[in-house]
Amino acid sequence: MRFFTKMLLLLAAASVMASCCGIDKKAGNVGDGHPDKPNVSVGKLDFYPEFESPSGLVSARNVYVWLPSDYSKGKKYSVVYMSDGQNLFDAEKMFNHQEWKVDETFGRLLEEKKIQNCIVVGVANSFRTRSQEYFPQDVFELYSPELKDYSRSKRLGEQDLLGNNYLKFLVEELKPFIDENYSTRKDREHTFHMGSSMGGLISSYAVTKYPEVFGGAGCLSTHSVLYITDYNAEQDFIDPANQCYVDYLKANLKPNSCKLYMDRGDQTLDAQYPKYQDRIDKMLKDTGWDDDHFVSKVFPGLAHVEDSWASRLEVPVLYLLGK
Repeated sequence: MRFFTKMLLLLAAASVMASCCGIDKKAGNVGDGHPDKPNVSVGKLDFYPEFESPSGLVSARNVYVWLPSDYSKGKKYSVVYMSDGQNLFDAEKMFNHQEWKVDETFGRLLEEKKIQNCIVVGVANSFRTRSQEYFPQDVFELYSPELKDYSRSKRLGEQDLLGNNYLKFLVEELKPFIDENYSTRKDREHTFHMGSSMGGLISSYAVTKYPEVFGGAGCLSTHSVLYITDYNAEQDFIDPANQCYVDYLKANLKPNSCKLYMDRGDQTLDAQYPKYQDRIDKMLKDTGWDDDHFVSKVFPGLAHVEDSWASRLEVPVLYLLGK
């Protein structure tokens, strides 16, 4: 009797854990009623609050799965994984009342039959460790000791860098969950990563670390100075940080090996980017990237905020998923 009582208690605990992690696989019920669940005006949103990494690679965070209104298990869908998932769908739940308008843009492009069937998986940032998770960890190893110290003093702190853990979580834990519970195309040609600012950095890093998984990256307002935030600082720090990123991409991205989209505005933080993004663009063009596999755009008048990314979201989406 004690054995069966113990088993019942274990099963009950597992059920509670699954509920707390938001892992409710019943169609139409995922995350319903949760106060943090965003509202969408187009399609349907499944919400997994406090989704846990089984191995503890990253801290628990909310995961959002957007499905088109005509989603059907009888079809197969490409998957776009997006950073900063809490910023994608509902301005009312944002501190700055701005959002990416992911449901509106993807929904419209699907309705117009301009892009392939797809779903979007938004992964919330961890807030306290966002810098460490979105930092391309292997680039940091190219820094000089002085540059490492400077970068840590500006933003990274003394915490462990988590970029490799974060991508491993996406590839080895979250993606299998998505592929098991949704009707997805699992191959690299139909799997993409997209983000902005540091989220753009981790997108570009994803296609270098897991080229067999991600067939394309959308990198908006890419923060290619790698969290050196004092633009009045000596160029002895800013230029080498950017150059290490360029050198890393050159060494780890074979020409035309994926679809790579980059862009920037020219207002607020994006106004600091021309010199550094131009260096990336030149390297990629000089090493043989063609327009079918790499594009870099400038959007005058747009800033480093969600409203600006929303206003041009269809551009990278069409580039990556256009028919």
